[in-house]
Amino acid sequence: MSHAQFDYASPQNPHHSNGGVFNEGAMYESKKNRDGRASITHGGEVANADELLNVLGYQSELVRSRSTFQVAFMSFVLASVPYGLATTLIYPIAGGGPVAVIWGWCGVCAIIGCLAVSLGEITSVYPTAGGVYYQTFMLSPPSIRRITAWICGWAYALGNIIITLSVNFGTTLFFIGCINIFQDSEGNGIWAPETYQYYLLFLAITITCNLITALGNRFLPLLDTMAIYMTFAGVFAILICTLAIANNGRNSASFAFGNFTASTGWVDGWSFMIGLLHAAYATSATGMILSMCEETQHPATQVPKAMCGALFLNWLCGFLFLVPLMFVLPALEDVINDPNAQPLPFILRDAIGNEGGAFALTVPILVLSILCGTACTTASSRCIWAFSRDGAMPGSGIWKKVNTKLDMPLNAMLLCTTVEVLLGLIYFGSTAAFNAFSGSGVIFLTIAYVMPIAVNLFTGRKHLKAGAWNFGIIGLICNVVAVAWSILITPLFSFPFFNPVTAETMNYASVVFVGGTLASIIWYLVWGRKHYRGPPTQDDDILRRRSSIIEQ
Repeated sequence: MSHAQFDYASPQNPHHSNGGVFNEGAMYESKKNRDGRASITHGGEVANADELLNVLGYQSELVRSRSTFQVAFMSFVLASVPYGLATTLIYPIAGGGPVAVIWGWCGVCAIIGCLAVSLGEITSVYPTAGGVYYQTFMLSPPSIRRITAWICGWAYALGNIIITLSVNFGTTLFFIGCINIFQDSEGNGIWAPETYQYYLLFLAITITCNLITALGNRFLPLLDTMAIYMTFAGVFAILICTLAIANNGRNSASFAFGNFTASTGWVDGWSFMIGLLHAAYATSATGMILSMCEETQHPATQVPKAMCGALFLNWLCGFLFLVPLMFVLPALEDVINDPNAQPLPFILRDAIGNEGGAFALTVPILVLSILCGTACTTASSRCIWAFSRDGAMPGSGIWKKVNTKLDMPLNAMLLCTTVEVLLGLIYFGSTAAFNAFSGSGVIFLTIAYVMPIAVNLFTGRKHLKAGAWNFGIIGLICNVVAVAWSILITPLFSFPFFNPVTAETMNYASVVFVGGTLASIIWYLVWGRKHYRGPPTQDDDILRRRSSIIEQ
């Protein structure tokens, strides 16, 4: 490999300069001095990845320790099927019953597959921790790239934070639902927590995920790998036990796969569509894995493969998880009216007929929920760190620092946690807070994901010629489907779930969405309009040099 020199400093982007000249040997020397480890000997793939990153405008600051399978496993844990499906199962059950549960899951996975292919194509050209934010800037025409990147970056950052909050809050609700599998003599759950107890449990879960992320960073790939085996073991245990025991009998196949009963109060078609939040929430983390590009050995090819492979794994796991539940599903009205609003514990208690046995089946999912929160915390911290190093966040100088002892952006993680803890206070005002978090998180992330796809589509997909992935006409179709999906879900997941609408059933996702959007607009007007310049760019020169590096 040649020791290419590349000056990416410019008057417009002086904050990205490392002295103006890239020298591979000098970069590795600096990296060795920083962490004191032999990361300079990772081999040709890592050398290529670091050189490509430098051509894209950044110095490598994080250790590249993840393989294709490890990235795929982290992507799987980010979605954490079956946990992600368990915490929102009330939506499709009320939205349309088994049809909405099974076929809604399959349909949304197919749509998100189009989104994953589309993002994979672009990531093969621009593999940085900035993810969709960086890609939007590079793909947009120069006249609008600053504003499009700003919108995408803030949507991506807010989506990462809110989805992480939603996961940890969902774990809180799910944990209480699982505890209440055990009932007193009157048939009531043994724990009826006060609002402050919900919040304290949420704090404990959030702190736990942060400690694992910060102190166990080098062991996270191992935890992700272990999660795969534990997840499928838990899913097969639920599948076998529920169908074998079926304490109150089994439903027919025609019911499990074909019954449609809308219970939301809306017309059937709209009720079914609202129920898709279940599947959209579970797959919303698909693009969050892009923030790990700078910790992957060969991100231009590994991350796209991992993203698409993990989605297939998620679909399979989800299908195996949901189908047996539909065969033992109790009366829909009983499930919907459960005071804990957690269908899985209710269904398992009914199907197993033994409280201890039903709770045991939820243990793997509870463990998975903590690992999911940890993975989301990890990805969101990288997202904020990458956005901050381009000066787009208030106090960017603080959040862009990497803790060299922990090999992770600790300050960015603490910022995410602070925002999550503050937003969690919404629960004191409304118990519908989880709906607001899950809905707005999906909206923000989907908008962020689709922006580089839309720009790439409307500019003729010309940048893909330099990438390792280009699906041609199939990719074009996937682009169109992804853009159409984003247009649909923004109003869809802001819509109240039940009719008539009350203060308790109101969907406050729109409030969180508008609040986050206003915050980004105000910061742009106050600071960004004059100071924000976006990521470093050399456009055609970058495309030419990155192609030569990949060929090596």
